[in-house]
Amino acid sequence: MLRFAPLPIGDMHINELRVAILSYLIAQQKKERFIVRIDDTDKEKVIEGKDTEIMQILEKFALNHDTVLHQSEKMHLYQTLAIGLLEKNKAFVCTCGDEPLQNERYSGRCFEADKEELAKLKNSCTPFVVRIKKPELPIIYHDAMRGEVESSQSEIDSFVILDANGTPTHNFASACADMLLGVTMIISTQAHILDTAKQKHIKMQLGYEEVTDYVHLPDILSDQENLTVKWLFEQGFIPDAIINYLLLLGYTDSPSEIFTLPEAIEWFRLEKLSKDTVTFDLEKLRFINREHLKKMNDRDLSTLFGFADAAIGKLAKLYLEEASTLKELEAKIHPIFAPKDFEGVWEPQMRTLEEIIQNAPMIDSFEAFKHYMLDQSGFEAGHFFKPLRLLLTGAEYGPELCDIYPFIKPYLLEIAS
Repeated sequence: MLRFAPLPIGDMHINELRVAILSYLIAQQKKERFIVRIDDTDKEKVIEGKDTEIMQILEKFALNHDTVLHQSEKMHLYQTLAIGLLEKNKAFVCTCGDEPLQNERYSGRCFEADKEELAKLKNSCTPFVVRIKKPELPIIYHDAMRGEVESSQSEIDSFVILDANGTPTHNFASACADMLLGVTMIISTQAHILDTAKQKHIKMQLGYEEVTDYVHLPDILSDQENLTVKWLFEQGFIPDAIINYLLLLGYTDSPSEIFTLPEAIEWFRLEKLSKDTVTFDLEKLRFINREHLKKMNDRDLSTLFGFADAAIGKLAKLYLEEASTLKELEAKIHPIFAPKDFEGVWEPQMRTLEEIIQNAPMIDSFEAFKHYMLDQSGFEAGHFFKPLRLLLTGAEYGPELCDIYPFIKPYLLEIAS
């Protein structure tokens, strides 16, 4: 079983999305379950509605899950396990506060507090936390990308597993959940290498002996201050292109540069993924996005602009020579159907052409339409094509009118106004 365990405390970063995509992909390859676990134990940081937003994002990327659960629903189980460690002398109560001072290790002052001390603290209402005893030996585990990873006892330290309000900490709740669910492979980022060691230590202390495979992905570096999925959507990137780009990052042997997730499931191998930090390349994503838009079903593409007409999808694709995202395409398509600006040097000609179109019959070809308009207006070519383009597209430049016309002719009365 694989899991994706996001924190609902902010917008999803693309590092998180990459973890979700790869967790789903590997689950499909292994024919194992893929679950989503919302890690919402820290109620002070949780943002209302973010869990729903996370699920909506996963749905947009077609990362189908077998089940979804919230950590907060199992809080009592994690508390019971923490108290069990306390009773077995594998954890201890501490009145030093939730965390040691910054850049300092835990002092060990409360290390010998026993069950009698715990009872006294409860009776006196003295705030305390529960800490797990630091390991006696380094914690060593195998990472599928990095090989053997070792964390020393001093790095792991005697960290908090129950806060003063009785809430299990993120590492403790995560370790317990993975253990209870039987998660067999955990994919995360290199920022969580020490967290993985702590969680392995927790499971060892709880007596969990099942083997778990670990993968820590390299981080994605970017000049973009907050590289979130929300930002990518706002810029007009589509899910298929984002998946394609994220799977291609650091991959050394892709059979194709442009592919879909179902195709990648057939050939993607973790061992061919670079362990080095990768850099986000916006221009590369723009190229991939444009290629996916070109391959998109015409009618489906049109729905993104408020239509259900393959002709509008074909019209949008004409602009892919100069546009790479939905946002940029929208800036091309919207002026065609928006009310036209007649305030300018071409106003008289545009008004004349508008009136002719409003009273013209349906004309099939652009050549016939052009000759009809020239004949009816009496304009010379130098006073005809520019105002006609402005009237039909709302822009001075763009694809040839002969290419545009077949796709807009059913809408001419709406467009030329």
